[in-house]
Amino acid sequence: MTTDELWNFAVACYAKPGVEAACLELQTAGADVCLMLTGAWLDCRGIARDEMRLAQLKEISDVWRSQVVAPLRSLRQGWRKQAANDEELAALRERVKKLELDAERVQLQRLQHATRHWTTKSRTTDWLERLCADLNGELHAPLEVLRRAANQLALGDD
Repeated sequence: MTTDELWNFAVACYAKPGVEAACLELQTAGADVCLMLTGAWLDCRGIARDEMRLAQLKEISDVWRSQVVAPLRSLRQGWRKQAANDEELAALRERVKKLELDAERVQLQRLQHATRHWTTKSRTTDWLERLCADLNGELHAPLEVLRRAANQLALGDD
């Protein structure tokens, strides 16, 4: 497993038709998109899901997201309106956006690292369903878009 395997999967999955919108819908409902992409990756790899593993990934993700990703996202979003009329601020906003993406890459690397010794080919996966169990809203449609795109990648079906 390369250090960027999950990152590469996430980037390819996110680029599939409909996935960006599905991820934004999941994010609006309270989902951590990096964690959802990790769940899709684990499902595709047939990694066994259990509550201890789930809790471990959530803890890693929650800490990094709350301390690093969320403050960058908040700053970037807070500048949206002003940056529309201020070229220098727009340039700074783009740099913050790049930092936010870099932070998400680190988050995915940490999540991948936590899974490095987990066994494959289990019948008990369902990571995506379990990750959405506590979220608000009807999320079947965006989950299905994400699941379909991930399965296409796993099958090498572009």
